[in-house]
Amino acid sequence: MCLLPKQYMREQKYMEISKDPIFVPGVWGPYFSAMVPGFWLNEGGQSVTGKLIEHMVQGHAAFPELQAKASARCQSIYAYLNSHLDLIKKAQPVGFLTVDLHVWPDFHGNRSPLADLTLKGMVTGLKLSQDLDDLAILYLATVQAIAFGTRFIIEAMEAAGHSLSTLFLCGGLSKNPLFVQMHADITGMPVVLSQEVESVLVGAAILGACASGDFTSVQEAMSEMSKVGKVVFPRHEDKKYYDKKYQVFLKLVEHQKEYSAIMSGD
Repeated sequence: MCLLPKQYMREQKYMEISKDPIFVPGVWGPYFSAMVPGFWLNEGGQSVTGKLIEHMVQGHAAFPELQAKASARCQSIYAYLNSHLDLIKKAQPVGFLTVDLHVWPDFHGNRSPLADLTLKGMVTGLKLSQDLDDLAILYLATVQAIAFGTRFIIEAMEAAGHSLSTLFLCGGLSKNPLFVQMHADITGMPVVLSQEVESVLVGAAILGACASGDFTSVQEAMSEMSKVGKVVFPRHEDKKYYDKKYQVFLKLVEHQKEYSAIMSGD
């Protein structure tokens, strides 16, 4: 399975290929030879995931303080937030900071696997605190929510017949180590990063090399031109914690539908 987020502002795409066509409810496809010749493609997605992270961070009262401190260190706001989380985690793993804070990430509706544009975002566990610690933890909970959305899509694909064991991540969000580690921990799968940071451009070069006749097939060009970079493994000792948070994640959308039914009823 390959995750292809293009930029922070764009949606996160989930590309999975198979030898035989597999129909997955809430996931586009299957399309024959759409990505790799001779294989069937399924494509899922989460809408504007980068924009969601930006929305949660920039809408917080502590954002001006974050900007000033990140600028003073010549860091991006996300690099600063990641380092700040490491400071406040104390003896526990970073992910455990959100034990009482949970996010449902469909602020722009759900593309996959529910395909429900009426769904809204949800946050439970908010406090009156508006300091930088609070902002960092809300940012973490949002990143985790996107990773739980990834797990939700993976489980839908597997239920339909796909067999998945590894995530290949590329694009803007793959440059954020917290985002990558949360995906590994929450899905329980290793995350493989490309050696080339701008791997989408490598894909275009692969197609060009095939068109020019330098390679006889896309598969041959892929084998020669794309290289594995870093592999990030899940911390299996944290599995029980993330399984519990995933149960809460699924309860959030279940409750939202219940609330909608109450409000639309007589």
